Amino acid sequence: MCRLVAYFGSPITLDTLLYAPEHSLLVQSYQPKEMTSGIMNADGVGMGWYRYGNEPEAFTYRSILPMWSDINLPQLSRYVNTKCSVAYVRSATPGQATDLSNCQPFQHRQLLFVHNGFIENFRQTAYRPLRDRLDDRTYQSIHGTTDSEHIFALIVQAWEAKGDLKHAVRSAMATLAELSDKYNAAVSANIAIADGEQIVATRFATPKTAPSLYVFRDAEKGVTIASEPLFAGNWQPCPDGNLIYTRDRHLDIEPLF
Repeated sequence: MCRLVAYFGSPITLDTLLYAPEHSLLVQSYQPKEMTSGIMNADGVGMGWYRYGNEPEAFTYRSILPMWSDINLPQLSRYVNTKCSVAYVRSATPGQATDLSNCQPFQHRQLLFVHNGFIENFRQTAYRPLRDRLDDRTYQSIHGTTDSEHIFALIVQAWEAKGDLKHAVRSAMATLAELSDKYNAAVSANIAIADGEQIVATRFATPKTAPSLYVFRDAEKGVTIASEPLFAGNWQPCPDGNLIYTRDRHLDIEPLF
């Protein structure tokens, strides 16, 4: 099961999330503390960030190497300076290919998305019903095979329809809950999605308890969302079944439904 980090606030270099903390994303790739399945995250690493001009412009870096083996990322993460970013390390679901098409963050226009979780027996349960919910344009935008990218597609379709990111996330999670109930497939969907001006995240699972997710708010710097605390401090566990919303230094945690 993957580990994720998202940040919105004052500009920082990405190494302050990925490498500098005592329990950085790098450490979580080989020595996570709160994973509910698997023992490490060795199947890839990715990060996404924004450059700011007239409007936020999204960029991604993705690799199928274990994070500790990627010799380019430490240099790049010290160079990139941004106020909004997402990152993750991957523990691939058995049977899923370890290739770039399945590596996060997934991107659509200015949206960047990372997911920690799964849809149980995805190919045998919710795969076809979920794809049937998608219009042709969104359907054709899926390049990989993961349940994660299909969850992102649900969000993208709802976002394209109304332009409201919080609404789109809630709509997608409601669809997942419906499919989980109908096809008796457990769903776990800790996500973080950004558009450069805001981040929406969820801690959600049905019918079981969701994986860990924490929030750290620094009044001067900004908000960090992470699967596990990156450093000692006043990290707030996100309650199960809740949505996290941050814009600038504003933070809301509220029931998902």
